[in-house]
Formats: sequence, structure tokens, C-alpha cells
Amino acid sequence: MADTRTLEQVRADIDAIDQEIQALLNRRAQCAQRVADIKLEEVRAARERGEAGAEVVYYRPEREAQVLKRIMDRNTGPLAGETVAHIFREVMSACLALEKPLQVAYLGPEGTFTQAATIKHFGHAAIPVSQNTIDAVFSQVESGDCNYGVVPVENSTEGMVSHTLDNFMDSSLKISGEVEMAIVHHLLVRPGTELGDVRKICAHQQALAQCRNWLDLHWPNVEREAVSSNGEAARIAASTPGVAAVAGDMAAELYALDKLAEHIEDYPDNTTRFLVVGREEVPPSGRDKTSIIVSSRNKPGALFSLLDPFRKAGVSLTRIDTRPSRTEKWAYVFFIEFEGHLQDDNIRAIVSELEEQSILLKPLGSYPRAVL
Repeated sequence: MADTRTLEQVRADIDAIDQEIQALLNRRAQCAQRVADIKLEEVRAARERGEAGAEVVYYRPEREAQVLKRIMDRNTGPLAGETVAHIFREVMSACLALEKPLQVAYLGPEGTFTQAATIKHFGHAAIPVSQNTIDAVFSQVESGDCNYGVVPVENSTEGMVSHTLDNFMDSSLKISGEVEMAIVHHLLVRPGTELGDVRKICAHQQALAQCRNWLDLHWPNVEREAVSSNGEAARIAASTPGVAAVAGDMAAELYALDKLAEHIEDYPDNTTRFLVVGREEVPPSGRDKTSIIVSSRNKPGALFSLLDPFRKAGVSLTRIDTRPSRTEKWAYVFFIEFEGHLQDDNIRAIVSELEEQSILLKPLGSYPRAVL
């Protein structure tokens, strides 16, 4: 039967539903405040028992991942599951800020894809803290000045970000989560800039590589300059006539730049993965990954020996990469990423076997797989 209600009646229904949603959001926020009170009381009791190191843990990555997964699984539409999950991410972010706003270091400056990944993972209620280098992101979290950090680790077309991997060699930080971002690049210029005005194109070296074919075809004779980030490239373009930047929508909006060309990445499925680093280990979420650093003795079949325990246990590897060892000439360490959690019995058995045949094994942490 056709719905014969008038437009005014449907709008009245929407207003009533909005009122219900608002009341429920505030009820949820009150629950979050009660959670904070309970956590504080538990820590006070622990300290009274002499547990001096007890601290309040406000953010639980595994709990958030479980909630978002359930939201997507039970969604019936017409809104897409990811859309609903993004909404709830912001709700959880706002509620967590009532307990304690998170400070999150990220590779800046403003307008980078790393900032966008930070907002995607932590929501707009977190406090993003821009850092000039990946080293500085690690330092801010290690010192306790920031609760977490977000750094790029891998691009689907250009491979691993070696500087991020190198930082894990000496850092005590753990991986707490991962974020996947579809990377869309535009050629950005100051308003009023014409095609013939562009004398230089600036971007991070990874962005230049991701757009190499397009730039070779359309701008073969224009100088290209690699800078520290796409956000920095956008800042330069905004202040320097004749300079264009390769950057994304956030940078275009932040620096009020026009799009001279859109979607200039060479591959439409261009994606970058970011890691969230923190000081605490993350309990199992039920859908986890684990990353380790391992180095074996230099002998025939060494790599096979490292990988065979995963084959025998039926555990899927999701990434393996090598970096030069800092302690021995022509020696290498392997960064291995695989499905499962360090607390799983089969993963414990694999790690135990690797410890027997390696000269270095350093777990970097287990963490929930990206939900969104």
C-alpha cells in the first residue's frame, strides 16, 4: 500500500526520531562517564594494595574493533555498513573524550593523509598532534606526551615505508592497530593559476612515485621536487606562485587550493596502510594480526626455516619484508606479519620454535585487523 502521508508528516517523523537519537546518545555518554568512574576506582584500589604501576586504561582498541564489527554485521540498510560504522566511530570518539581526550601524534604537517588516517581511526574528538618526522612520532608516544601515534607503513603500489620499519628496531612501542586509506591524489594550485603558469610540482616522494606515469604523460618537462609531506607541498603551493602540489582533499580544503586535475594516481585502487603505535599490549579481539622482527643465522635455508613453522601450523602470512641489520655487515632482519594473536596457542608455539632457531626475535604486537 502506498504511503499517503504528506511531506510535513514525514518531516515530523524525522524530527521525532532525531529527538530519540539525541536522548540515546546522551544516555550512551552517561554510560561512558560511569565507565570512567569505575576504572578510576579500580586503579585507586590497586594502588592501595601496593600496585604502584596501576594506571587507568581509557582506550581499548580490541573492544572498539569488536563493537564496530558487530555494528557492520547486524546492519540491515538502507545505509551501508561502513557508513553506519563511521557514524558510531564518531560517537565512540566523543564518548571517550568525556573520559579522557586522546592525544595522537601523526606525521604532519596538517593536511597529510596520515592526519586523515588519524581522524578515521580515532574520530574527530581525539586531539591530533602534528610531528615533522616519523622519529618524532615515536618519541612523542615513548615519552608519554601523546597516548598514541599514527605512521605510514605500506603503500599498495610503492611498497613498504622503510623508515617506519627502522624505528621499530630500537623502540619499545607496540603496534595497537592499523588503518587503511584509499589514496586519491589531485594536482593543486593557488586560485587563478593557469596551466602554463606551473613551473614546479612538489609532493612527498611516495606521492610522486604513485603519480609517475600521469605526470610523465601530462607534465614531462616540469621540475618535480620531493618534500617532507604532501601537506608541506600544499603549504608551499599556497604561498608560492607557479608551484603545484600533489595532495588530497584535506590539503586542498585546508590551504584553499584549486584542483587543476583530479584523480591523478596511476592506479585507481591505490591504498596506504598506517600503523597505530602505543605503549600497551592489546588483548585479543578475535580478528587480529601480529607483527614480529626476526633475524636468523646466516646459513643455507635460513629463510625457509623461519617460514616453515607458519606453514606447518596453517597460519597465513600477510606481509614479509627485509631490512639491513644494524649490527652485522650484509646481514638482514625480517619483518613478518601474520594472522592471529600472540596469546593464541598456535601462535605461541610458532614463536617458541622461532626463538630456538633465530638470533633475534622481537614481537612488535598483536592488534585488531582494520575494520573500516
